[in-house]
Amino acid sequence: MLTLRSFLATMALALGLMVSACGTTSPTAGARDAGVTTQSQIATAYTLGSSDRLRVTVFGHPTLSGEFEVDGAGAISLPLIGQVAAVGLSTVDLENAVATKLADGYVLDPRVSVEVINYRPYYILGEVGRPGEYPYTSGLTVQNAVAAAGGFSYRANKRVVYIKSMDGNQEVAYDLTPSTVVKPGDTIRIGERIF
Repeated sequence: MLTLRSFLATMALALGLMVSACGTTSPTAGARDAGVTTQSQIATAYTLGSSDRLRVTVFGHPTLSGEFEVDGAGAISLPLIGQVAAVGLSTVDLENAVATKLADGYVLDPRVSVEVINYRPYYILGEVGRPGEYPYTSGLTVQNAVAAAGGFSYRANKRVVYIKSMDGNQEVAYDLTPSTVVKPGDTIRIGERIF
């Protein structure tokens, strides 16, 4: 009698778990059904890359200050000290690198400020009105990028977005939510939905 009761209790618990599992849905259920595994793209600290335009200020030395672009080799060319590697660095890291080079026999106790004037552009492809290259603005989301590109086409999959970052080798599928961010240099692809 005791084993029959424990068996029935176990079966009732298992049935309850199965019913509750069937009742839950996820925003990317359609994507998973199509065989796509997604993840969430979140904002991270900005790192410099080719085509970023920077304003470098060396306080007290206007001839050493100016606007510079990160070249294809990933460096900026500054007066006196020449090439300084910039790709992959934050603005604070670049400030420190420039100050270190200037302190090496050029300027006594240099104070350096670096700010990004123009970010490298992003690219949007696929099921949007006007695919192409667009200027990046701080805080850009995929939904803003799609709006700038003329909105979704009628065939667009509005649940998943494919993003290839500038430093990545392949596209990654992300949940398309209002907070899915775009980073400078990203290539965004809006896929076609499966009917």
